[in-house]
Amino acid sequence: MDEASPPDLLLVESDLHAANLIGEMLRDYFGNQSLHHCQSIQETLAYDLNRVDLALVALELPDGTGLELLNALLDRRPDLPLVMLTGMNTLHDAIAAIRLGAADYIIKAGTYLFTVPLVVEKNLALSWTQRENRRLQDQLRRMLEEVRVKNQQLEEMVSQLEAMAATDPLTGLANRRAFNDAIDRCFAASQRYGHDVACLMIDLDGFKQLNDSFGHQMGDRLLQLAGRVLQANCRRSDFAARYGGDEFIVLLPQTDEATARQVAKRIRAEFSQAAQAELDRQGYDRRLTMSMGLATLSRTRAATPEQFIACADVALYRAKTVGKTCLVIYVDQPPPRHRSYTASWLMPGQPLPRVGGG
Repeated sequence: MDEASPPDLLLVESDLHAANLIGEMLRDYFGNQSLHHCQSIQETLAYDLNRVDLALVALELPDGTGLELLNALLDRRPDLPLVMLTGMNTLHDAIAAIRLGAADYIIKAGTYLFTVPLVVEKNLALSWTQRENRRLQDQLRRMLEEVRVKNQQLEEMVSQLEAMAATDPLTGLANRRAFNDAIDRCFAASQRYGHDVACLMIDLDGFKQLNDSFGHQMGDRLLQLAGRVLQANCRRSDFAARYGGDEFIVLLPQTDEATARQVAKRIRAEFSQAAQAELDRQGYDRRLTMSMGLATLSRTRAATPEQFIACADVALYRAKTVGKTCLVIYVDQPPPRHRSYTASWLMPGQPLPRVGGG
């Protein structure tokens, strides 16, 4: 029922005279409304309650009481407005009906017939308002759920876009921009808490020649292999990135030189073995190894993240010039603005090469 249409009413009354009078008053007031009359509990429960907008129930019925029927009706239609019809001597039953869930009651005494349409109209309006409120609440809940789902989808899309913007698509490692953000945060934390930080810069020896000779597909597989080796040897706190071309960089927070050196040796050994196995499977008679430059913040005393990366870059450049397939550690002070260094270099077989000023 909507607020403007005639109501569909159910009258449960065993007194036929009273039922006729009540029906006549309702027809005079509401016009062409539907009024179904039942005389017993059994007859009422057989009626389709989904067609009813409001029920008027007499207290005394031939096969039970109106209170018993009230419970049965509300079990089937909890939202059905029920108005109890009681006598003067059964006012306590009317109060009991309200407590059980009846919407209202009418005492059949005096000029009660004139009050019946008004009580019905009042409770119909209240019921319509309650149904409309529930409908609006349900609609609001659905809209809020849709907004929640859309927001979640949007957050997931933003996260995916952020991940794509920060990830090298070939190797799955972070890209250079993401690495620059990470080293800024790491450098600031190290300055604040005094933790050491290691930076490992890596270049693949002979990659360009292999890529030119055997094609980009083979080169891509080897770059992906390097990415997997780096990821396998990084802790959750470490940050590995493809820095450009066949150059990689690894940031190791709260890591001293000795620990970083062990990580570098392990990465170099695992990659050399895995790369050789891949080349052998493809039938290529080549080797692919890694040159590495290592810098620690405690050794370099770099004042900025850019200086710190430059130290690792200088060490890598030296590793490439002294024969490749080696690890060079930068010591002493940061390099000047342009790539250069002054140091005495150690011959192969001697302790690990180091580069620095002084």
